[in-house]
Amino acid sequence: MTDFFEREIERLKRKDSYRWLRAMEGPAEARMRVDGREVIVLCSSNYLGLATHHRLKAAAIEATERLGVCSAASRLIAGNNELYRTLEERLARFKGREAALVYSTGYMANLGVISAVVGEGDVIYADALSHASIVDGCRLSRATVKVFPHNDVDALEQLFKSDTGFRRRLIAVDGVYSMDGDLASLPELAKLARNYDALLMLDDAHGTGVLGERGEGTAEHFGLTGPEGVDIEIGTLGKALGSFGAYVVGSRSLREYLINRSRSFIFTCALTPPALAAAMAALDILDEEPAHRQRLWESVRHFREGLHRLGLSTEPSVTHILPVMIHDRQRTMALSDRLLELGVFCQGIRPPTVPPGTSRLRFTVTAAHTRADLDRALEAAEKAFREFALL
Repeated sequence: MTDFFEREIERLKRKDSYRWLRAMEGPAEARMRVDGREVIVLCSSNYLGLATHHRLKAAAIEATERLGVCSAASRLIAGNNELYRTLEERLARFKGREAALVYSTGYMANLGVISAVVGEGDVIYADALSHASIVDGCRLSRATVKVFPHNDVDALEQLFKSDTGFRRRLIAVDGVYSMDGDLASLPELAKLARNYDALLMLDDAHGTGVLGERGEGTAEHFGLTGPEGVDIEIGTLGKALGSFGAYVVGSRSLREYLINRSRSFIFTCALTPPALAAAMAALDILDEEPAHRQRLWESVRHFREGLHRLGLSTEPSVTHILPVMIHDRQRTMALSDRLLELGVFCQGIRPPTVPPGTSRLRFTVTAAHTRADLDRALEAAEKAFREFALL
């Protein structure tokens, strides 16, 4: 059997699809040591720089000293510690919804929600660029799955018009598409869901904390907060909020239903007290310290404009995720390695994460980056792209 693993690894290497873990040293900040080299990190999801914020660390330490480092069971057995109730109430208020339910990860939330809400006899309409966790949730559900072209609401409506006989309909989309940095056509999707009596599920992992006047996310950005816009919203505590875990917000009946039917909620260990406490501190910071979000968008504008001055397109991005298309997978990974040598860590993205022919460098700017960091990264990018004859 070990021969099989070795053959598969060699096959991946021949296809230029082999992946490995880089050695990361130090706290999750704008600068870290990567594979032994100090670099500027431009591929982190610590968008507001809260992962090392003193208030999150203090909250985690206090929770550790008071409650320990492990919840020691699933929530339905003995793991539903006192912090869950407070955090879920805070998340529901933050998102303007009736109730929230915390999951262990965003991946587990998508798997657990989709497979609980729909099944045989139902249909899911998924955007062609949906995150892998949505794709896998669709597969697990046993529902009929229909994929519509990215953000093509007209094509989705044609599917609705031609489909009959399904018990329930679910539209599943991302808020911010993590590889392209563009946004879901949420107003049109919400209107379509109402017109055709479908549920609309939004995975706002990369929008929460970043978009909207208060950082509520993609729905707030489009003025669709509350139950009239999105039926089910999923988000993460481990990106802009600087902690770990995920959540679902919606109606009280949705929460109660998921507690009883969502397998990835029922059969997994509860989150640790430090993670829960840190997430609550992050929500306080979103309300009380809007400067983090303002600094993020100032830095995004500066870095995007710098890339554009070099002649590098970041389309279709309108957010803090800035893709630069290279197309060729080997050149993409070689360029990523060269940037690392020059002191900038920007992970190359290649199939199967993105479709064939769309390999790219995916820059993510955070509030923790200084203007000097960004200017240094732009200098490295200019040098590397010129060496590869891409400028």
